Amino acid sequence: MTDAMRPATEADLPAITAIYGDAVTTGTASFETEPPTLDEMARRFALLRDGGFPYLVAVRDGSVAGYAYAGPFHQRAAYGSTVEDSIYVARTARGRGVGRTLLGALISASERIDCRTMVAVIADSGSPASIALHARLGFAPIGTLAAVGYKHGRWLDVTLMQRPLGPATSLPPTRT
Repeated sequence: MTDAMRPATEADLPAITAIYGDAVTTGTASFETEPPTLDEMARRFALLRDGGFPYLVAVRDGSVAGYAYAGPFHQRAAYGSTVEDSIYVARTARGRGVGRTLLGALISASERIDCRTMVAVIADSGSPASIALHARLGFAPIGTLAAVGYKHGRWLDVTLMQRPLGPATSLPPTRT
């Protein structure tokens, strides 16, 4: 469990960059192969923040234990109310409920900005923890893209999952 959940700030970016860098270099949750610099992570953060998207950190024992954000699923206008989630947890905080807390807060924050659908693009379909986390929070499997990425010497699948948000499709969205 986390001590606090709050919006991320620029001061959190070194810790966020370190968490993501570890995920890029040692894991398959991201299809990036080189960790982005702090400047690049700051640019990405500013784009999401300036676009009004939620970007959250979980703090445990005074340190960033993980982060999550929702961003545009695609750039075309008709996708305006659909977001894609991203969640990364520090290696030392995994298995302690940080991911679940982050995803739950991210879902709520996305509903507050009138997003209607959240899509999870889960790299490496062999990641049962991420798939189970999303399923526990209401995501349904939509399909698998087989062998669409190559990293760490092997081909990787992507599992797509989807979750309705707020009134979902019962009303037209206000966010476009």
